[in-house]
Amino acid sequence: MKKALLPLAALMVATMLLAGCAGVMTPAVGVMYSDVKGPHAVTANAGYSKVGTSMCTSILGWVATGDASIKAAMENGGITKIHHVDYKCENILGIYAKLTVIVYGE
Repeated sequence: MKKALLPLAALMVATMLLAGCAGVMTPAVGVMYSDVKGPHAVTANAGYSKVGTSMCTSILGWVATGDASIKAAMENGGITKIHHVDYKCENILGIYAKLTVIVYGE
C-alpha cells in the first residue's frame, strides 16, 4: 500500500512545483513565461479617446502590491465614461507576476 502512495505523492509535489506560486488571471497559461492580453468588460458607451491603466504585482505569491482596480485605471486616465476594459498579464516562472488593467473611455 505504501509503495502505491509514493508515485501519487511524487506527482502531487511535481504538480505543485510546476504550477508556480505567483499567478494572475490569464486567458492562456504558459508554464515558463506568459505575456497575454484578454477582454474584461464592454459597455454601450460609444467610442473612446482616453486610456488609463492600473497594475499590481506578486513575487512568489508571498508579497503582492498595487491597485489594479478599474477605478484606479479610470482616475489615472481621467476617464468618467468607460467604453471597454482589457487586461494584460505577465508571469515569469511563477516567480514574478504582473496584472495590468487597461480602461478605454471618455
